[in-house]
Amino acid sequence: MTPDEDDGSDVDEAPIDTLESYFAARGWTHERLGDDEIVGTAPGSWGSYELRGVWRDDDRVLQFLAFPDIRVAEDKRQAIYETVGLINEGLWLGHFELWAASGIVTFRHAAIVEGDEAGVLTVDRAELLVEAALDELDRFYPVFQFVLWGGKSPKDAIAAAMIDTAGEA
Repeated sequence: MTPDEDDGSDVDEAPIDTLESYFAARGWTHERLGDDEIVGTAPGSWGSYELRGVWRDDDRVLQFLAFPDIRVAEDKRQAIYETVGLINEGLWLGHFELWAASGIVTFRHAAIVEGDEAGVLTVDRAELLVEAALDELDRFYPVFQFVLWGGKSPKDAIAAAMIDTAGEA
């Protein structure tokens, strides 16, 4: 059964198990890093993205992180911090971050998982969690590239990347 065919009734799996099933059904490379963490790789419009799920049982929170292959040199960090701030103003779910220690750009959001003691994450909810992250990475990847490599200001990069096209080529 693929995630598209699933009825969302697999409520007996722990959140990391559900993510593992979802990654496997998509044919994505993945690895468990213990009972509470999984890392995988998913294709995106601009390359492969690393995906990471971390379950915090005490808080009943599934932290979901997605990493494009973007590392920011020290001299570009101020511009990327501004870019991240402007992007995040318009997001409804999740947010971008620039990790100061490593210069890595990431997209992160979390889900509070209610239910029995094992925590319940249906395949449908896992799909929404993952696809929301992938959609935002694909949508904003060009913005980061315009700032880092194109010499655009954060505002100009967002304006250039967010142009809606009409018709077909």
